[in-house]
Amino acid sequence: MGSSQCNEPEAAQYWRRNLWVCMVGSFTTLVAMTLLLPFLPLYVAELGVSDPAAIARWSGLAYGATFFTAALTAPLWGRLADRYGRKLMLIRASLGMAVAMALIGMAEAPWQLVALRLLAGLLGGYASGSTILIASQTPKAHTGWALGMLSSGIMAGNVTGPLIGGFLPPLIGIRATFWLAGAVIFFAFLATCLLLKEAPRPAISQRSQTAGGFTLRSGILPLMLLTGMLLIFANMSVEPIITLYVAQFVDQAERVTWVAGVVMAMAALGSIISAAWLGRLADRIGHWPVLIGGLFAAALLLIPQAFITSAWQLVVLRFLMGIALGGLLPCIASLIRHHVANEQVGRTLGWSTSAQYVGQVCGPLFGGMVGGWLGMRVVFLATGAIMAAGALCNLYQMRRAGRKA
Repeated sequence: MGSSQCNEPEAAQYWRRNLWVCMVGSFTTLVAMTLLLPFLPLYVAELGVSDPAAIARWSGLAYGATFFTAALTAPLWGRLADRYGRKLMLIRASLGMAVAMALIGMAEAPWQLVALRLLAGLLGGYASGSTILIASQTPKAHTGWALGMLSSGIMAGNVTGPLIGGFLPPLIGIRATFWLAGAVIFFAFLATCLLLKEAPRPAISQRSQTAGGFTLRSGILPLMLLTGMLLIFANMSVEPIITLYVAQFVDQAERVTWVAGVVMAMAALGSIISAAWLGRLADRIGHWPVLIGGLFAAALLLIPQAFITSAWQLVVLRFLMGIALGGLLPCIASLIRHHVANEQVGRTLGWSTSAQYVGQVCGPLFGGMVGGWLGMRVVFLATGAIMAAGALCNLYQMRRAGRKA
């Protein structure tokens, strides 16, 4: 315990610099993971696939491959980060992504593209590794704000990637776009090696003595995993139906996709704006009240989305919903951090990342099936009911934890 206390002031000297390095690295790696979305079918066709149905299949496989392996390996990298160091995992992820992106630009067949995208997910994990490092090394009084800033960088990367992928390939070519992305990630690798500092770690014997405490019986960990999944689920559940839904309120057919794109971007924009502010608020008043309030607010905002009469109303409501959800993933990470021994942070946050990937897969499946069977408006109402149930579960657990305290 004494060793941990001695390391804490030293870590506090450079946690802000670590935060900025991790923000830049997470932004660049997520841009690289998502930039191919606009031109992926074109690249598959360039690799020799001509049948439209086959192009769609290969494109879906290639895009989902990275997130599939990333979800499977996140707990493993988190556990290794706890054991061998968080900085080492970030170095591995940034170098691995830089190499994988360069190789993707050299693919000669669609199966190679899928295999290299699988490799990118396997070797990546910079954003989740950054969350582990920032959560474990930031002073607890600033954890919410720091994780909120990091979350803003992560979401900005997810939004910026497709935008860059839309205008860059016509200028320099598809393959050169991948090589440029790899070069940018390599600079993030250099910054991670040279600028990021990690506090000295206790000896393994000391870690085994201090580790403990956070078990499934406490109820907090499974609830945080479920809540993280629900947040991504709520954002993604309307993705399959949003264009068809918007088309009911837009007269000109050529404007439908443009308006749908704006609607999708609004939630991300709202989250980018609010993440750091809600994180700072959570540091001041508590992470659980902000988490519960955000879940209830999102549930309420989903109700009017089912009864809009104009597309601009949906734009505003999605933006407000993004604001409500923006700081909630940092709150989840902070709650995990505050209830887990420092030696277990990586493993538990790795599981949290995997749960969020599950939400990314289940959300669109849920929205597509419910929208097809019961109507598109029901998707918003059903998602709102699920979010409200998640808020009630967290409220119950917060009061239960308060009674025990």
